[in-house]
This record gives sequence, C-alpha cells and structure tokens, in this order.
Amino acid sequence: MDLTSEQKRVVYTLGFCGLVSAADNWFVSPALPAIAGALGVAASAATIVLTAYLVPYGLLQPVCGTLGDRFGRLRVLHVIVTGLAAGTFLCAVAPTLPLLVAARVVTGCFAAGIIAVSQAHVGDVVGPGRRGAAVGVLMGITFTGQGLSSSLGGIITDLMSWRAAFACFGVLALVALALLWRLPAVGPRDEKSARGEKSPGSPAGPVSAPTGSFFSRAARIFFGTHRAVYLVACSTGLVFLGVYGFMGTFLAERCGLGSTQAGLIMMLYGAMCLAGGAVSGRLGAARGPRGVICVGEAFGLLAIAALAAVSVTGSWAPALLAAGALGFGYILTQPTLVSLSMDADPAQTGLCTGLIGLGVFAGGGVGSALGGQVVAAAGYPLLWVAAAALLVAQLVLGGRALAALERRAG
Repeated sequence: MDLTSEQKRVVYTLGFCGLVSAADNWFVSPALPAIAGALGVAASAATIVLTAYLVPYGLLQPVCGTLGDRFGRLRVLHVIVTGLAAGTFLCAVAPTLPLLVAARVVTGCFAAGIIAVSQAHVGDVVGPGRRGAAVGVLMGITFTGQGLSSSLGGIITDLMSWRAAFACFGVLALVALALLWRLPAVGPRDEKSARGEKSPGSPAGPVSAPTGSFFSRAARIFFGTHRAVYLVACSTGLVFLGVYGFMGTFLAERCGLGSTQAGLIMMLYGAMCLAGGAVSGRLGAARGPRGVICVGEAFGLLAIAALAAVSVTGSWAPALLAAGALGFGYILTQPTLVSLSMDADPAQTGLCTGLIGLGVFAGGGVGSALGGQVVAAAGYPLLWVAAAALLVAQLVLGGRALAALERRAG
C-alpha cells in the first residue's frame, strides 16, 4: 500500500478506534456468565447486554454517517469516541442489570458511527486510487480487535472481574481519543464536507443533491431496487452475530470452560476474519459477489454444524472449527453486501453503506434477544436448528433475489 506517512497515521489511528469499538462489544460474550453471577440473574437473561449495544450500534450508523458528512468527520469522531469511553466506564460501575443495560445502550449509541465515519474519512485522506487498500487495512485492524477482545476480556474477567474488564476497555477508548486529537484538526476534504462543498476527489460529473427528509431517503434506498441486499444484511446479522454472541456462554455451560478458555477459542473468529479478507478479492474475481456471499453462508452452516456437535459430544474441540468458520463466513458476506449497496444510490453512498450496518448490527441485536428466549425455553440445540434453518432460507431465497438483481443490473 503506497501511502505517505501522514496517511498511514490516519489509517492506523482510525483503525485503532474501530478496534476499540468492536472490542468493547465482543469481549462481553465470554464474560456473560460472570456478569450474570455477580448481578444474580440467569445467563440467558444477561444476553440482553449484547442486544443493548448492538441495536443502537446498528440503528444509528446511517445517522452518524450523515452527521459526519454535514459537520465534518473528525469533529463527529471526537464526540462519539468520547461518548464511547464515558459509556464504557459507566458499565464498569453499574450495580444492577437494568442500569448495566442502560449504560450499554448509551455506549452503543456513541460507538455507532466509528466504523462508518472512519471509512469515509480514510477515503477522503487517501483518495479514490488507494481507498480500497486503505479501508482494507482499517477493517483488518478492526476485526483483529473483535477477535482478540474475546480472549483479553476473558483473561481480565478471570484474573480480576468483569467490572475491571469494562474499565480496561474504557482506558483503551481514552487512548484512542488521545490519538485522534493528534490528527490534523480538519483534513482538506473533511473541511469541505463540513461546509457542504464538493471535495477534490469527488466524481467529476454533476451529482444531484438528495431530496426529501433523512427518513424518506433512507426508506427509498432500503426498500428500493436493492432491497434484497439489505434484507440479506439483516439475516446475516441475525445469524452470524447472534450465534457468535452466544458462544462464550454456551461453552461455559456445556463444556465447563472458563472465560479465558472460551475467549481463546473465540479468538479464531478474528483470525479467520483477517484470512477471509485476504482472499475475498480473488474469490470475488472468480465467482462474483453473489458467489462470495454463497461461500460465506456455506461456512456459516459449517459453524452451526460444529456447534451442534459440541452440544452432542460435550467436547470443546469442534468449537475451534465453529469460531473459525463463523469468522471466515462473516467477512466474506458482510463487506460484499457493503460493496453491492453502493450501487443503490451513488449520490448517497454513505447512507447506503450505513444502512447495511443498520441491517447487520440491528439484526445481531435482535438475534441475541430472540436467541435468549429460545435458549431459555428449549436449550441450545433448538437455537442451532433455528439458526441453520434461517441461514438455509437466506442461501436459497436471498440467492434468488440477488441473482434477479444481477440480471436487472446487467
């Protein structure tokens, strides 16, 4: 990647911000048994902590992307990273589950825009020619945080407490904020975006100004010609993120693993996200976007089958395959959906990609909530059956809808 030292500093700094936002959510999964025990609730009830973060994290991504376009991306990043740090420290001192859930909602609201706004700012800084490689580095750092946080959070929880884990991730958010303030106060294109002007790297042709309210524009995109892309994004979050959120508690209850042991297994998710990102481009060139999504969904089914094997045998070994396959499948599916969404309205690509985030992360939050009800009523085997059925439906029905979209585009 041929970037200047200043451009690399921007990419790595914003990548670290993304790492913290991803880690702040996913370290909670292996810590759920400890949280449930300390607050005197069932482990299935404690999964609401995941939902409380994921739902606002998904819902507000389009809003944060729009605010970044209007007020300047670095300005918005300063505010939301500050809120992320404050919310995480509030989680560390919450005395009851309802107050912890409220603190997680606050944290998720602020964290929502970090990825979307960072991607846009990196694109501004490096220009169109280097954007793909730079954003790839940004997301690679982010997914590394998602994977490593599971083991790090588990280790801190075992050695100290889940409250100490929240406090540690709050400190990481403060470090991210300090690094963010060291970047140039306003980048050349960020300043223009804040004034509503056209940036130097923007397309040369005339671009029509979006019309209508924010909600009407979002609805036209979400339910328009590319609605299949957004509906597949919703089911992707429901299955992939929903299943991942239950792995830590499942391994603790079925296999008797501690937070550290479960976290180490779940590290494979992040490692395979990086591996999948490295091969997705070549796979896309060979099979096309729809083919990449199909391969990702197939790996998702493999992960669910491995978790079912854990349920049957009580052995943690198949969970290694489950974590790796889930990460590999997710990283093939989600970024491909982001790429397809950009064609929905080229004049509002920030809103288009933000709506993918809404679908994926809100779907993950809903998946955590519904999954908790299924586990409480019938246990984990039914959860794996339900997830597999939904993923098969996505593979068949979503595949047909995406094929129809390709034919219309062609």
